[in-house]
Amino acid sequence: MTPTPPPAIAPARAWRVVLEKIETDLLDGALRPGDRLAPERELAANLGVGRSSVREALRVLEVMGLIRTATGSGPTSGAIIIATPEGGMSALLRLQVAAQGFPFDDVVATRLVLESAVVDAVATDPALTTARARDILDAMDAADLTAPEFLALDAQLHLALAEASGNVVIAAMMAGLRTAIESYVQAGAAGIAEWDAAADRLRREHHAILDAVDAGDAARARTLVHDHIVGYYASAGLARAATPVPGPAATDPTS
Repeated sequence: MTPTPPPAIAPARAWRVVLEKIETDLLDGALRPGDRLAPERELAANLGVGRSSVREALRVLEVMGLIRTATGSGPTSGAIIIATPEGGMSALLRLQVAAQGFPFDDVVATRLVLESAVVDAVATDPALTTARARDILDAMDAADLTAPEFLALDAQLHLALAEASGNVVIAAMMAGLRTAIESYVQAGAAGIAEWDAAADRLRREHHAILDAVDAGDAARARTLVHDHIVGYYASAGLARAATPVPGPAATDPTS
């Protein structure tokens, strides 16, 4: 007997059916990184959707960093499951930032939470290194940097620390928020009357943070990074962002 084909699904939600099926297979272990998805024709027939809906779902998955697609034939063709969380998550966060989907205060509060966790992780694990962050800090010590150049390096420094933590989720979130952070920081520079003095202060704060991290003093590093972030936004006239947040970031380094 010829099997009855699955009922047709409305085109408006058909591509979501494909996403849900692939998500279920990943959760169940039926699909793993390196596995190849079934061909478009087979997915469409099995799920009762059109091939255009399958292609739409695959495009979404590719943007999310969950698959890599290649045309042609052979072992590298088709859609293959990959594991690039930093790429997919960062892209989604950047799009939300570009669409102004995140309130400024929420970005700052999230940055405080993430960066406190970052310095804590690096300070408490002797196997982790701040070498790349140190290299960027050396570049920031140049006296002839313009404010935009200095602040672009600043964003790279904080991202390098996040990557040094070894936590790919935190690093991906920091990378995704980097555009928002850098744009707000750049805009805030216009509110600082004595930029040279502010840059010197920021340099000292960066050195102190890395020194505390390298010394394994997690409590001091958390406090320093918290005060560094809050202090900049306060000096730039962004007062609401200067509200302290509860948690380890507010720990007194002398306690």
